Amino acid sequence: MSSTTATSKSSATKDQGSATRSIIIIGALFFIFGFVTWLNALLIPYLKIACQLTTFQSYFVTFAFYIAYVVMAPVSTRTLTYFGFKKGMSVALGVMAVGALLFIPAAMSRTYLIFLMGLFIMGGGLAILQTAVNPYVTIVGPAESAAKRISIMGICNKLAGAVAPILIGLFLQLDKAEVLAGTTDEAALDEMALRVIPPYIGIIVVLLLLALWVYKSGLPEVEAEDEEDAGAVKKGTKKITDYPHAILGVVTLFIYVGVEVIAVDTIIDYGIFQGFDFETAKGFTTGTMGAMIVGYLLGIVAIPKFIKQENALKVCAILGVIFTVGAIFTSGFMSVAFIALLGLANSLMWPAIWPLALADVGKLTKAVSSLLVMGIAGGAIIPLAYGGLAEVMDKQAAYWVAVPLYLFILYYAIAGHKIRKA
Repeated sequence: MSSTTATSKSSATKDQGSATRSIIIIGALFFIFGFVTWLNALLIPYLKIACQLTTFQSYFVTFAFYIAYVVMAPVSTRTLTYFGFKKGMSVALGVMAVGALLFIPAAMSRTYLIFLMGLFIMGGGLAILQTAVNPYVTIVGPAESAAKRISIMGICNKLAGAVAPILIGLFLQLDKAEVLAGTTDEAALDEMALRVIPPYIGIIVVLLLLALWVYKSGLPEVEAEDEEDAGAVKKGTKKITDYPHAILGVVTLFIYVGVEVIAVDTIIDYGIFQGFDFETAKGFTTGTMGAMIVGYLLGIVAIPKFIKQENALKVCAILGVIFTVGAIFTSGFMSVAFIALLGLANSLMWPAIWPLALADVGKLTKAVSSLLVMGIAGGAIIPLAYGGLAEVMDKQAAYWVAVPLYLFILYYAIAGHKIRKA
C-alpha cells in the first residue's frame, strides 16, 4: 500500500515537473512574441532617420509586420499540418531568424525595402508560431486554470514589450541619432544604420537556440481536430453571415489591434515630437506596457467576479476616448502620459472581444476564430492611416483617428455583440 502511494506521488511529481517545464517553454515563446512585436516602436523613429523617410513611409514598419498575419494565414495551417505543432513551432522560429538575418544586408546597404522584407518574414514566422502555441496554453495544465495561464502569458508578452525598446535602444544610441535628424551626411547615416546589426545578431542566436530547445523539449503534440466546421459550411446548415455579432466581432478586433499598435508604436516618435530627446523617449513604450500589465492584473481579479466581460469592454472603450482626447488637448509629459494610459484602456479588449464574438456560433467556432486571427491585420492598416494624417495635420492631431474607432468598440460592447440574425 505504501509502495503504491509512493509510486503515485512520484508519478504526480513527475507530471507536475513536466507541466512546469512546458509552461516555462510557452512563457519563453510569449516573451519572444512581445520582444519582436513591440520592438517596432523603436524601429519607426530609427529607420525614419537612417533611411531618410517621411512620417507616412516610416509606418510601413507596422504594415509590413502585421499584414503577414493575413498573407500567411493559409501557410500557417499547412505548415502545422505537415510538421505537427511542436516541430512547426521550431520551423516558425527558424523563419523568424531568417527575417532577422535580412536586417544585416538591409543595414549595410541602408535599403528600407529589405528592412520591410525582413519585418514581413518575421511577422510571417510569428503568425505560424501564434497559431501553434496558443493551444498549448490550455493543454499543459488543468483546464480549470487555463484562464490564469493565459493571463500569465499575456504578462510575459507585455514585459518583453517593456524591455525591448530599452535594451535595443542601448545599441542604437538614439541620443546620437537625434543629432542626425534631417542630415544628408551619407557616411554618418551609414554608420547609424550599422548599429542595428549587433542586436539583431543576438536576436537570431536567441531564436535559433529557442527553436532547438522547443524541438528537443518534451512538449506533447497537439492532435488535429476533425474538420467539422468546414463540413458544416459545405452542408449549408449555417454560414458565418448567419452570425452578425461574429462578423462585427472580427471588425471590432481589427479596430482594437489597430488602436493598440498606435498606442505602443507611435509613442516614442510622438514623445520626440513633444520635445523629448531620443534617450528619454525610448522609455515611453515601457509606460504603455506597464499600463497594460496593470489592466491584465485588474482583469484577473475582477472578471467575472465583480464585472462582466462586456462591461469591462465598455469601460475600456470609454477610457480609450477619454485618454485620446486628453492627449490631443494637453502637451508635453501630460500628453505623452495619456498615450501611455491607452495601454490600460486596451488591456482587457482582446480577452473580452473573443468570447463575445464566438458566443453561439457552434460548429463555426474554428472558422470564426480564423477570421479573428486575420483581424490582427488592423495593426497594419490603422497605424498607416495615423501616419498619413500626421503628414497632413501633425502627430498630435492625427490621434483623432482613434476616437471613432474606440466609439465603434463601445457600440460593440453595448449592442453589437447582441445582434443575432432573425
